Amino acid sequence: MNAVKIKVGETSFYMRNVRTRMPFKYGVATLTSVPILHLVVSLEVDGKNVEGFAADILPPKWFDKDPAKTYEQNVEDLLFAAGAAADAYADAGSRARDFFAIWQQGYAATLSAGDGRMLNHLTAAHGSTLMERALIDAIGKALDLSYYELLREDVLALDLGLLHDRLRGVKPALALAEKPLSTMKVRHTVGLADPIRSGDIATTERLEDGLPQALEQYIAEQGIYYFKIKVNGDLPADMARIEEIASLLDAQAGDYAVTLDGNEQYRDMDSFLLLLEQIEKEHGNFWQRILYIEQPLERGVALDAALAPGIAAAAAKKPMLVDESDGDLDTFARAMELGYTGVSSKACKGLVKAVANAALANVLDAQRYFLTGEDLMNLPVVPLQQDLTHLAALGVAHAERNGHHYVRGLEHLSVKERQFCLEQHGDIYSVRGDLPALDIRAGQIAIGSLQRPGLGVGSGVDTAAMVPLATWTFSSLA
Repeated sequence: MNAVKIKVGETSFYMRNVRTRMPFKYGVATLTSVPILHLVVSLEVDGKNVEGFAADILPPKWFDKDPAKTYEQNVEDLLFAAGAAADAYADAGSRARDFFAIWQQGYAATLSAGDGRMLNHLTAAHGSTLMERALIDAIGKALDLSYYELLREDVLALDLGLLHDRLRGVKPALALAEKPLSTMKVRHTVGLADPIRSGDIATTERLEDGLPQALEQYIAEQGIYYFKIKVNGDLPADMARIEEIASLLDAQAGDYAVTLDGNEQYRDMDSFLLLLEQIEKEHGNFWQRILYIEQPLERGVALDAALAPGIAAAAAKKPMLVDESDGDLDTFARAMELGYTGVSSKACKGLVKAVANAALANVLDAQRYFLTGEDLMNLPVVPLQQDLTHLAALGVAHAERNGHHYVRGLEHLSVKERQFCLEQHGDIYSVRGDLPALDIRAGQIAIGSLQRPGLGVGSGVDTAAMVPLATWTFSSLA
């Protein structure tokens, strides 16, 4: 199939505030409420006008961990990047061109605008990733093609060799699974403030909302057997928490698997290596089940060549993954030189980048290099379903999913959206008590309904139930 030519029209932004059902503590941040930024773009595809959607939560201290910045300033920076991207892509797509040509120009212009505001590239690029997702969604709808089919047939005209020299002549199909996944294992995050056992929950903090709350409840009720354990850089506290978690998993989780999230809590590798040595020595079964380690080093030093010996020493024990430092298109390639072998794929970091990284891993050594699915707190409809659609195409068999843990089902959606989710995605959601929620069975979710035109969302986005960005205020989060 030939690459399609598109023209970019108007872009609109909307906000939806969400309160968590329990605090989510990660690193230095504790999340209790968060806005979801929704983007709608109109596109002309072969003379047909169609709308595409994209959305993400705007969390504190993930895109930018500068301690001098407030949460409100974090949000302002992300909104600036989104607006800059909308302008950049409108300019790049003012005449009919293929997606990749528009993406190249739009991505570069968005980063340039971010540089002018002194934003790191993870923050600035987020605006571009919203636009790229919305464009891909609209193209798929216009051509009646799923995301997987768009990549397989090279409709987006991705020239991966311009992202990595070693991908000259390589088509995006090389990044794809043999077929898109129809199920995905849920890797449950154990946040730093999450209760491990039901008895840990104080009477005044029991939610009693029909959903699990403690880790042991998730294991018992949903059959979870993949886990992501966060550590905080405090060796005695981390070891005490790992002792508690390992004891529960060994007794109740069957043939489980674990990933260890260093959460950027370390400035050097020596102290982190000490943690690994103690886990290996004191919790052998738990240690054997660790699949990989997610970025322990603070992003300012994670790619410092001076720390390569420590990175290599840790990587000799368990594969090492770069995540928060992945701000540029060549980050994975540079990280490989230091001993990292994995990189996270997140829709908020970019689909084009992830496709290129997946192709690079497959070209070099698919048994050694890998992509993972990580998720700060993706929520239905748009953020969750688009990220799952992307991971299903790349064949990522398990993914961190924790939005369903920290937010009560589909409570944040309108009645119209809830009904759409149950009618169009009855494999993904089911009614729990008085609300639809993510349907996790035997530790997995069924996601076959995502294979539809566009990026897995369809038309089930109710912008009328949201607040136009122009009238939204940060104070409304309170």
